[in-house]
Amino acid sequence: MSVRYVASSQLPTPWGTFTMHGFEDSASGKEHVVLTLGAVDSGEPVLARIHSECLTGDALFSMRCDCGFQLQEALKRISEEGRGALLYLRQEGRGIGLINKIRAYHLQDGGADTVEANERLGFAADLRDYSICNTMLEHLGIAEVRLMTNNPRKLDALQKSGVKVAAREPLQVGKNSHNESYLATKAGKLGHMMTEHHFKD
Repeated sequence: MSVRYVASSQLPTPWGTFTMHGFEDSASGKEHVVLTLGAVDSGEPVLARIHSECLTGDALFSMRCDCGFQLQEALKRISEEGRGALLYLRQEGRGIGLINKIRAYHLQDGGADTVEANERLGFAADLRDYSICNTMLEHLGIAEVRLMTNNPRKLDALQKSGVKVAAREPLQVGKNSHNESYLATKAGKLGHMMTEHHFKD
């Protein structure tokens, strides 16, 4: 397997002090991290989030997507439970990279939806690869997860890669006037499981 563990450290956050574990993927050259809280190696299903990097949403507070809102909500839920893991994968823009994401945003400014924009640039709607997750989870002693996601493709990909998913927990937050059409496209074209009931104001 191309993914190898490198080192761990403490990471204080507004939601508590997590342990941050660094991994390197020699096949892609990318670096990924896992944040854990509490004892995750007990054999009991662990509350977990597989989160793909979104610089615009996670760090620049973009309201065009729900990524930053989901990241913060996942950390909050893990903190409240006192135990969990967040895998942060460097797969910006559903795998197309930051600069191509900006190009896609430009097309969206002109009326394309998020899927159409990727396809006009010559990419599939979603190029993310979750095959590395099982190795990272195994290293941490996590045998089974309760996955915070709305994405059935992610569930399927994780299970095919050997990750045991005990349950799916909806993670529907951050809806606003700037991302309504984006969320509708994720539901309509990418099959994300969303209901109005789960959105917080």
